[in-house]
Amino acid sequence: MDDAPHHDQLPLPDYDHLPLGSLGPRLSPLDVDGVSALLAYERAHGNRLPVVVVLEHRLEALRSGDAQPSGGDPTAATPEIQHAPPTGSGVGPATQGPPINPPSHGDPTNPAQPRS
Repeated sequence: MDDAPHHDQLPLPDYDHLPLGSLGPRLSPLDVDGVSALLAYERAHGNRLPVVVVLEHRLEALRSGDAQPSGGDPTAATPEIQHAPPTGSGVGPATQGPPINPPSHGDPTNPAQPRS
């Protein structure tokens, strides 16, 4: 879609990293134009159905007058992102398990291995 804004033009600068559960509250300060921009961006990039549904419902509520932009700062700190657990494995030399012995059929020096 050519009408989709660039990532740097989104009203939520951390939009791509927000968990779905945090998206609803982050949309409340945005007006029709802001939610429309996010919807166009989402459809052009990820097109994730749950996200599209949340954005469409908010846009419909704003257009019908059932909702109004609330006070708040959509660019406020995102503790749900800043305090997320680190990704990757925590296994290192201090936390790895003991070495595993090779199976008896794979070690010719094992006295328990039958000889021909």
